[in-house]
Amino acid sequence: MSTTGAPADPLAALATLPGVPEAVESVRKAVDRVYGHRIMRRRSNEITSEAALRGARGSAALSGADWALEEVRRRTDFGDGDARTVGAALRVTAEAGQLLSIWRQSPLRVLARLHLVAAASKEDEVGRPRRDGEPVDEPLVELPLPGAAEVSGRLDGLSELIIAGGSAPALVTAAVVHGELVALRPFGSYNGVVARAAERIALVGSGLDPKAVCPSEAGHGELGRAAYVAALEGYVSGTPEGMAAWITHCGRAVELGARESTAVCEALQRGAA
Repeated sequence: MSTTGAPADPLAALATLPGVPEAVESVRKAVDRVYGHRIMRRRSNEITSEAALRGARGSAALSGADWALEEVRRRTDFGDGDARTVGAALRVTAEAGQLLSIWRQSPLRVLARLHLVAAASKEDEVGRPRRDGEPVDEPLVELPLPGAAEVSGRLDGLSELIIAGGSAPALVTAAVVHGELVALRPFGSYNGVVARAAERIALVGSGLDPKAVCPSEAGHGELGRAAYVAALEGYVSGTPEGMAAWITHCGRAVELGARESTAVCEALQRGAA
C-alpha cells in the first residue's frame, strides 16, 4: 500500500469503503459474544491457549501444511517438510504474544523477530528484508514480487502508519498489515506465517481482542486457500473494490476465529455441567 500523496490517515479512509463499516461492526459483535461468555470469566487462559493452537494450525494450512488439529496437538517433531511449516506457525504464534509491547514503537523489529523465530536458522538472510536477486520461497502465493527497493520503502511506510496510530478500526489496520506483508514478501521464507501473526498482533494490540481468543488465522484457514489468494489479488490491485474485498475477507476470518473460541467455551461449559 503506497502512501505517496495519500491523505494524512489513509487507513481511516479505507474504513469508509463500501461494505467495510458493516464488516467492522460484525467483527465487533462477534468478538463481544466470545468475551461475554460465562466461561471466559473463569477459564480465559485455556481459551487463549486453544485459540493459539487453532490459529497456528490454520496459518500452516494456508502455507501448504494442512494437518488435522489433533495431529498438530500431539506432534512434537517439526524438523522436515510440512512439519517445518507447522513448527514455524506454532513458534510464531507463541512468540507474537511476547511482542505486543514493542509493536507500536518498532513494528519492523517485531517483523524481524517473527521471521527469525519462524525460520529457526542462523543463515544471513534470516530476520532481515531480502535483497535484490535473493529468492523467495512462499508456497501458494504467486503474485508479482516487488523489488528490494520497493519492499524497503513500503515497509517504512507501513511502520510509520503503525507508529502514528490513527482513527482506523482495528480490523482495517490489521488487514492492511497482513495484506502488505504477503504482497511484499519481504523475507526469503515464511512470509505468510509472519503476516498472519502480525495481523494477530495488530488485533490484540488494538484492544479489540486483548486476550487473543479470536484467532483470525483459523478463520483464514477455514475460508480456504483459493478464497485467500483471490482476496489478496484484490488487495494487490489497489482498487477501492479490491481493498474492500480484502478487508471484509479478513473480517470474516476474525468472525470465524471468534466462532471457534465460542465453540470451545461451549464445550468447556458442557464438561463443567
